[in-house]
Amino acid sequence: MWKPNQPGSVAPTPAPEPPRPAQPTPAFEPPSRTPAPTGEQATIGKGLYIKGEITGSESLFIDGKVEGSINLPGNRVTVGRNGQVAANITAREIVVLGKVRGNVSATDRVDIRAEGSLSGDVAAARISIEDGAFFKGGIDIRKPDAKPGTPGSAPAAIDAPKPV
Repeated sequence: MWKPNQPGSVAPTPAPEPPRPAQPTPAFEPPSRTPAPTGEQATIGKGLYIKGEITGSESLFIDGKVEGSINLPGNRVTVGRNGQVAANITAREIVVLGKVRGNVSATDRVDIRAEGSLSGDVAAARISIEDGAFFKGGIDIRKPDAKPGTPGSAPAAIDAPKPV
């Protein structure tokens, strides 16, 4: 151990670190944990009310009110804390932090967070309901589509012996 008070000891001088360029901080952090497949996300703000059908090819963050149907296959739908949705939702992933009234169908997963509320049936490969969340409805766990001929997949038809 080096002691600075000892005679003859020399303190090592560390090499100066080259200056690093400052990383710009993004102005908006998306509420999701992973980015959307397309890198795009639309937002319905607190002050907006939409009545009708929403379809598209990018992820959606809802913090306002939506009535009707939401169909975004292959993308994520996030209902924010202020979001109020009275619609059936079809998407790859659905995250509920606000209130949803309607059936939801996800090809991957449905997350109902602690402050979220979902009244309706759920059909998904995976579901997560945090402590404190409200859920009223049925759950249908669907296995991911298995390709025919792969181990574990059911045969297309079973040949039964024919009566003589």
